[in-house]
Amino acid sequence: MGRPRLAATSTRLLIIAVVTLAALAYGGYEVWMRMTHVYESDARVTADVVTMSSRADGWVIEMAAIEGTRVSAGQVIIRIDDRVAKLRVEGLRSQILAVQSDRARLQAERRMIANQADAKMRTRTSGVRVSEAARATLDSDILLAKQELERSRQLYERRHITDKQLETAQANVVRLENMRRRMDAEREQAEGSLAEAEVERDRLAVIDGQIAGLKHAESNLQAQLQQQLVDVEDRTIRSPLPAVIDRTFVLAGEYVSSGQRILMLHNPAEVWVEANIKETHLRYLKLGQRVDVSVDAFPDDRFRGRVARIGSATTARFALLPTPNPSGNFTKITQRVPVKIDIVDMPRPLVPGMMVEVRIDVR
Repeated sequence: MGRPRLAATSTRLLIIAVVTLAALAYGGYEVWMRMTHVYESDARVTADVVTMSSRADGWVIEMAAIEGTRVSAGQVIIRIDDRVAKLRVEGLRSQILAVQSDRARLQAERRMIANQADAKMRTRTSGVRVSEAARATLDSDILLAKQELERSRQLYERRHITDKQLETAQANVVRLENMRRRMDAEREQAEGSLAEAEVERDRLAVIDGQIAGLKHAESNLQAQLQQQLVDVEDRTIRSPLPAVIDRTFVLAGEYVSSGQRILMLHNPAEVWVEANIKETHLRYLKLGQRVDVSVDAFPDDRFRGRVARIGSATTARFALLPTPNPSGNFTKITQRVPVKIDIVDMPRPLVPGMMVEVRIDVR
């Protein structure tokens, strides 16, 4: 009877010793972990979730995006009806062609008027110069004729010439003076024609104004065309990055308005962990410290990370409901600061929103 009791007592003592050693080891491990690591159980996987919205009104005619599917950067995920927008583009292009045609016609008319005015200017200017040269010659002839008449009078007084010769000299002076008066009239007419040619050149300024007006009209139509092309392009929505479709809010056949939310997506290669660390532990944190991450969804896998950013304000500063203290009653609560942890070793893909536990090695 004594030996069985002794054996039972030894077994109990052994169990107690093992349990005690295990408790001491666990307690020592926990103390060591508390001294060398900062632990946080309320951490989550997060990512930049992009909300895609419509920039145009219309019917959704194609919805290539399905929740959970992967898309590449630039891939078409939604198409909105663009028939009316394309018709507006064609209408603007027709108006631009019409304005360009009118401008080309005015430019051709301007060249024609300029050539005609230049030809008239050269002709009329030449006529004026010829008239001036002929008048100068005629003035010399008249001067000689008057001298001849004066000489004939002196000879007639001395009876060296006859009456007929004197009359001939007088008639010659009268004829030349009549020619000068007729030539003066022709010169005035040529100068008038030259002034008319100069007036025709003034029409070029009017045509230049019309051409400038058409140029401005074309620029305005070009701006409207570019804006309409942007509207057509906005009706084909493409993924801005390689991503996974998280959620869709419309279906093919629905009508969407400008600014309406259509879907949400994120880049699965750019996820991180955000942990809200107590402010009393911030003095131990530094950028680049190693982090062990335990994911609730994958308890058997080991994830490693690095401290990438330490927040510059507590989470209370971003709360929707502020906590003022007008009454003077005060309860001190430890605040938390968001810390971003980049995953450097990710054996499995993580989904934003997953719960994780982090241990930051602060040694």
